[in-house]
Amino acid sequence: MLLNNYEPFFPAFVKGEGRTLTDSKGNTYLDFASGVAVSGLGHSDPELVRALSEQAKNIWHVSNFFHIEAQEQCAEKLLQASPFAKSVFFCNSGAEANEAMLKLARRTHYVEGQAQRYRTITFHNAFHGRTLALIAAAGKPEHLEGFGPPMDGFDCVPVDDDQALMDAIDDDTAAIMIEPIQGDGGVLVVPPERLHFFRKVCNDKGLLLLFDEIQCGCARTGRMWAHEWAGVQPDLLSTAKGLGNGIPVGAVLAAARCSDAFVPGCHGSTYGGNTLAMQVVKATLRRLTDPKFLENVVERSALLRERLEVLQQRHSSLVAEVRGMGFMLGLALAQGSAQRFVERALHEGLVVVPSSGNVVRLLPPLTITEQEIEQGLVLLEKTCVASSK
Repeated sequence: MLLNNYEPFFPAFVKGEGRTLTDSKGNTYLDFASGVAVSGLGHSDPELVRALSEQAKNIWHVSNFFHIEAQEQCAEKLLQASPFAKSVFFCNSGAEANEAMLKLARRTHYVEGQAQRYRTITFHNAFHGRTLALIAAAGKPEHLEGFGPPMDGFDCVPVDDDQALMDAIDDDTAAIMIEPIQGDGGVLVVPPERLHFFRKVCNDKGLLLLFDEIQCGCARTGRMWAHEWAGVQPDLLSTAKGLGNGIPVGAVLAAARCSDAFVPGCHGSTYGGNTLAMQVVKATLRRLTDPKFLENVVERSALLRERLEVLQQRHSSLVAEVRGMGFMLGLALAQGSAQRFVERALHEGLVVVPSSGNVVRLLPPLTITEQEIEQGLVLLEKTCVASSK
C-alpha cells in the first residue's frame, strides 16, 4: 500500500499531550524525540491549538500572488531574534529551505557580477535533506545509491581539515555550508573555533557562509540559534522543524548582502508562508524568543546533561560518550545498535530516535519539566540495563 522507503518503529501514536504520547492500545510514553526536534513546545499546546483553530475558521490558503500580513509579522519576529538578518523567505520544509538558501547564495554572486561562482563546500557527516541537490551536498553513499550521478556543484571535505578546505576553493566557489551541530551525522558539535575559521575564510575569499540550523535552531540549545554560542554570524541561515512545532514550515534568513538577490519570479513556493502555518509560527516564536524560556532551556538541559554523564559512567561498556548541546544530545554506543536501543527504550515507555555513527538522539520538548527529566533518566537506566544483557 505504501512505498517501502520507511521502516517505522511500532507502536502507532494516536494522541499527544505535553511531553506524553499515547498509542492505539492506550499505552503511554515519555517523549524524548519531539518528532526529531520538531515539537519543541510539546504536543497539543493550548496556545498553538488555539492559533491554528482560529485561523482554520477563516482562511487557509491564497498563495503568494497575494499579500499575507502574517508573513511580515513572523518575519519581523525572526529578524528581531537574528541580528545578522535583514529579510526572510518562507517555505514548507527544511529541504526546501536549504534548496532556497543554495539558490540565493548562487544568485547573490550572479548579481554581484560573478556568475561563475556556483559551487558550495560542504562537510563529511552532513545531512541537508533528501532532494537530488541536497543528497549530493552531503555526499553520503547510502543516500546517493541508485539515483544516478550526483548533481554537480558540491565539494565535501572533513570538518577539521584546513588544507582540504583551502584546496577545495577556486574561482567557482560561492559558499561554505555547515550545520553548527550535525544531528543526523551523530550529534557532532562543530567547535566554535572552526566556525570562526570558516567565517574568516569566507571574508577573505568573498564567499558566503551558510548555516543549516534546521535541527539545532529554534531554541534547542538554549539560544534561538546554535551559532550564537560561537559568536559567529552567517550570511544565510535555514530553519524549519521547531519553527512550526509540527506544522510544515521552513524559512531562510538572509543578511544584507543577499537580501536583494531574489527578484519577483526567480524563486517561489505555492504553500510557503500560508496563513495556517504563519499563525502557528507567530505563536511559537512568541515563546521561543522569550528570554525566560531560553534561560529555562539552558538550566534544564544542563541538568539532563549532568545526569546523562553519570549514567554513561555507570554503563561505560555500553555508552561510550555523551554528545551535543542543550536539548540536542546523543548517546554514542560502544556496543549494540542504536536501532535496537530505540526498540528497548520504547518497550520501557521512552521515545528516542537513532542517528548515524551508532548514536541515540535525545531531543525532548523544550518544555520538559525536571520531574519528567528524572522520569526519563529512570527509563534510560532500565533501557541500558536491558541492552547490556
